[in-house]
Amino acid sequence: MKIELLNPYVIKILISARKIDSVSSISKRINLSYGWTHRWIKELVTEGIFKEKWRGIVLEENNKTYKKILKFIKENFLNEISFHYSILGLFGIKYCYTKTDAVYVYVEGRYNIARYKEYYPIFIKIKEADYDIFLYYCKKLNLKIKSKKGVFYVPEVLNDFKMIKIKNIPIEPLDETIEFMKKNIYNFEPALEMIRETYNKRLKTKYSEVNFL
Repeated sequence: MKIELLNPYVIKILISARKIDSVSSISKRINLSYGWTHRWIKELVTEGIFKEKWRGIVLEENNKTYKKILKFIKENFLNEISFHYSILGLFGIKYCYTKTDAVYVYVEGRYNIARYKEYYPIFIKIKEADYDIFLYYCKKLNLKIKSKKGVFYVPEVLNDFKMIKIKNIPIEPLDETIEFMKKNIYNFEPALEMIRETYNKRLKTKYSEVNFL
């Protein structure tokens, strides 16, 4: 394998690739121009990782080089929280953050509760039509779902849902997140105050830190 192949573009291509795929589809999912995506995929065809078929490509999942790169990805990134967030956009599915993750985005990272590296659920909504694709990627990358430890996804599968984007992050509408916080007021009252101040929302919240001497 050429050393040049072990680069961020190829890593994203191999994460995003499906069994039967196309250069244009992968290009859109990884947000890379068609020309550059085509260039790297041609290199991967030469390595035997992809096989060209009609107007598409087929992923050779038993290729030794492919297995080695996938193993490298799993061994080096699977326990990283940021990795689980960054790869969702490579799946080509409709999803958005909800619950605690939506709170985290709306308050710009100033409030996170009941999560740490040894137990870090990531709350997302997924369109029902895309759920099988999501499961495919989870199996491919050994990503955990509804686990009891480590970093894992907690998907809410829906026929469809509303979403917006904040700094290119897909997230449920603010009013839905506020309702979630109100239902769990003892955990999220401080965050509700932040929401009230940041978005000029009229919310009945009274919270203040008490210092005990």
